Amino acid sequence: MGRIEIRVIALGTATLALLLPAAGCGGSGRPRDGAADRPGVAVDVFPAPGAAQVAPELPVMVGVAGGVLRSVSVRSASHDVPLAGVYSADRTRWRSRRAMIPGETYRVTVAAVDPDGRIRNLSGEFTTIKAAQLFALDRILPNKEMTGLTVGVGMPIMLTFDRPIADRVSVERSLQVQASRPVEGAWHWLDEKSVAFRPRKYWPAHTQVRLVAQLAGVRGGPGSYGAQDYVRDFTVGRSQISHADTVSHHMTVKRNGRVIRTVPISAGEGGDWRHYTTSGVHLAMSREDVTTMTNPDAGPGSAGYYSLTVYDTVRISDTGEYIHGAPWSVGSQGNANVSHGCVNVSPENAKWFKETTLIGDPIIVSGTPRRLDPGNGWGYWQENWKQWLRWSGLRGAITTEPLAGRPPAEHRIAAPTPPRKVPS
Repeated sequence: MGRIEIRVIALGTATLALLLPAAGCGGSGRPRDGAADRPGVAVDVFPAPGAAQVAPELPVMVGVAGGVLRSVSVRSASHDVPLAGVYSADRTRWRSRRAMIPGETYRVTVAAVDPDGRIRNLSGEFTTIKAAQLFALDRILPNKEMTGLTVGVGMPIMLTFDRPIADRVSVERSLQVQASRPVEGAWHWLDEKSVAFRPRKYWPAHTQVRLVAQLAGVRGGPGSYGAQDYVRDFTVGRSQISHADTVSHHMTVKRNGRVIRTVPISAGEGGDWRHYTTSGVHLAMSREDVTTMTNPDAGPGSAGYYSLTVYDTVRISDTGEYIHGAPWSVGSQGNANVSHGCVNVSPENAKWFKETTLIGDPIIVSGTPRRLDPGNGWGYWQENWKQWLRWSGLRGAITTEPLAGRPPAEHRIAAPTPPRKVPS
């Protein structure tokens, strides 16, 4: 029969050994021709059976020498959830593909096939370190409530965490973007709690997109681990890009590359810097039937204070810029800029534009000296590709993965038990 050997390997600071027990093959017990000359079959597993305080972010690895892996199973004891992994092409190695659950016991079961075709089984357990705290997502955009799940070609994916993220690389690696066609893009950290994904160029029209955030067990910082996974599906609609030229006083709306309407406008009158409409690539951030506009620099009763109700508005920045109906400036629309910074259009055109716009549609304003800041609203397209990549944790672009047929299950982790108070 084939000889089964012990293999000892060192991985980082861990040294482990596993023994595949020999088994009789029945009959006379005499070896097959040449079997005694074959090398032994050795299986290596990391973390080692019996290991404790294993970091959840470490991979589980299984390797075999002198044979192949028939199956590898790594399951959590209390959740009975399998840990996803992938085999090498020659099935001599297996590696987990995601983080483990903190404070959990994992059982590893391996079946290996030796050169004589006999199956040898082994199993063992190890435990992961407990989390001091868990982090989660406060908001994912697009969402059904704020944006709808059919969005414009400029729509970013935006995530806001409930705690600061120190280990941005680990978190970013767990964020997978799938799409119905290949798209190059990158994540960009806006601050310690916010990260956004933007394609290098606009999304292709009619693309199906899925965010798979496998955050459960991912390290966010010392003692901090992700509480659960998240999956979000959305659709990129038709391509609609509008260009508002404050010099010609007209806005051209193109759908799928063809002009569908030219709208007379009146933009910011200037003079005071804040009364210029910002130039740059804006995105439609909201569509509102009624909006009340006030002067942020003056309270009721103060000089310059106003409170104005406008209808059929599309918001394009965080500094109070909208495209909205303005019946009082119809005479200036197409001829002069007279607003305090918004883009004025007629009531009829405002209603049409609101109804034809998707959240995430690009709206490009040109002709003013005041540029849109990339941090003003969703001004992310203001940065060129090189600038965008500078704030990626991985400092590089990715290509979206093929869209899987069925969304993966979303794993959740129970909150860590707070320490008991011991009376003094």
